[in-house]
Amino acid sequence: MFIRQTRHSVQGRTYTNYLLVESVRTPKGPRQKVVCSLGDLSPRPRQDWLKLAHKIEAALIGQDDLLDPGDADVAQGVAKARAHRPRSRAAATIAIDPAGVCSEAHRAAGPVHVGLQIWRRLGLDSILRERKLPPKTCRLACAMVLNRLIAPASEHAMPDWIRRSALADLLGRELDAIDPPPLYRTLDRLYPHRAAIETALVARERSLFNLEPTLFLYDLTSTYFEGLANHNPKAKRGYSRDKRPDAKQVVIGLAIGREGFPVAHEIFAGNVQDRATLATMLDRLAERVGLPEGATVVIDRGMAFDENLAEIQRRKLHYVVAARQSERDRWLAEYDEAAGFTPVLRTPSPTNPAQKKTKVEVKLVRHESETHVLCVSQGRVQKDRAIRLKHEGRLLADLDRLRARIEEGRLKKPPKISEAIGRLKERYPRVARYYDLAYDAAAQALCASRNEERHARAEQLDGCYLLKTSRSDLSAEEAWRIYALLTRAEAAFRDMKSPLSERPIFHHKERRVEAHIFLCVLAFHLLIAIEHTLRSQGVHTSWASLRDCLGTHQICTIVLPTTAGATLRIRKASTPEPEHLEIYRLLGLPSEIMRPKKTWSEPAIAAA
Repeated sequence: MFIRQTRHSVQGRTYTNYLLVESVRTPKGPRQKVVCSLGDLSPRPRQDWLKLAHKIEAALIGQDDLLDPGDADVAQGVAKARAHRPRSRAAATIAIDPAGVCSEAHRAAGPVHVGLQIWRRLGLDSILRERKLPPKTCRLACAMVLNRLIAPASEHAMPDWIRRSALADLLGRELDAIDPPPLYRTLDRLYPHRAAIETALVARERSLFNLEPTLFLYDLTSTYFEGLANHNPKAKRGYSRDKRPDAKQVVIGLAIGREGFPVAHEIFAGNVQDRATLATMLDRLAERVGLPEGATVVIDRGMAFDENLAEIQRRKLHYVVAARQSERDRWLAEYDEAAGFTPVLRTPSPTNPAQKKTKVEVKLVRHESETHVLCVSQGRVQKDRAIRLKHEGRLLADLDRLRARIEEGRLKKPPKISEAIGRLKERYPRVARYYDLAYDAAAQALCASRNEERHARAEQLDGCYLLKTSRSDLSAEEAWRIYALLTRAEAAFRDMKSPLSERPIFHHKERRVEAHIFLCVLAFHLLIAIEHTLRSQGVHTSWASLRDCLGTHQICTIVLPTTAGATLRIRKASTPEPEHLEIYRLLGLPSEIMRPKKTWSEPAIAAA
């Protein structure tokens, strides 16, 4: 409350009046409400007006013992305010029984508050409304995305999480009674609007965070099913990044921007080859967000085939790609020449300043219409060698088992033996090329000899890899740094699979599988918006760490029993701790989670 002075003139004479005013929230915003007129108060300094208003406000809620009996203005103000303002139960003086004071219904509110505020900052409420989705569907979609962000659960378990969290306090108490069927219907209603929602969200993020629209990082991952998934034509067995070749899966293609924000995603059949997905993803990017002429597409060596590079150039785009191993081997002479290699300046990791970065050297070679960048990483030398030795050991062990089968007479026919050798070459393509494998029918023996020249060449190329780009304006270091951004796509997949629990998928219908993955992508939009906001201020903290810290900021109900038998309940948030306030400050969010809600219950009337 505060005091406001007003003046009005009547027949040339000016009258001064003082009003007791309070600020109230209305649907149109904050407004000033006049509690009562205090008349013409005795003259006092303007700086004492607020103190006087606070005294009157304290008197209205029963703190009469704090008043100065000699202050006529306060007594006059209290009398007028009490006469003009109805005396509510909550504002009246009540006598509390201290023995019965307690708190109940504690709910973790900090993570929900942050997720909901970022949801609104990205404009997802308005984006869903523009798709003519019902308000209840919009609320449930928000609840499901926040569940993915905070404590991922299936649609069966999600209602229990909603009741355990503060989501109902912030989105509406009707969520307390939600059950799984409406959640499944929400997935079905979102399914037709996935592309439009993603397009609008990308446009909003580009405007909000000033994102660059000329670099696209594209990579693939797979996610597997629990069950047979017979109702999903895209559920197939294929190369599993999750080490689950026994389970059916789908392949997810994700394009992200330089800053790590998702741009577009697409769901492919589980047995699709990486190289066969690029044209489809370029079509989706062109349809949804646009592919400006001269933009750069960064892809991994699994898609580095001539037809894919030609497709990128046909669309008047540039590429940066890691060449396949067979192409790298042709540059052995260039790798042997130490001249021309320059070290890349690598700064320590912001999250781990003590970490020592491995040394990387690069060398630029112009080759016809392409620019080739030869890279040597000291950290990859031991890794490549360990991988080769592991596969070589497995190949030799399988060769010993095959030789034993031949010697024991369990495998006799030469065509069958040739098939077994072919299967080994297919299983170990990385190291089988270093061995000459054949079956001597006359001696009835398996011949396996290592090609020392090829093996020595492989050892020389440990830690070496080759980048190719159609851009001629890049230095070797710039091309390497652009390709290194592809790790952000890999990080996106890790976030979607671990903190957001995208896998395994329990849905069997195609539309619900794709809607489930879409919810995970939306949750990743929130996650990357939070982390990007922090990174822009020099704070490199993961969402998982923030989530754990914010879990101690809660909402609870304070129960105040009176000596007369009635009970006052106040539903409010706990006082944020310093670490909570710092997180809210960095994210630019209000520290007030909700306005207190008071309920009054009368004492039960005893039966006669």
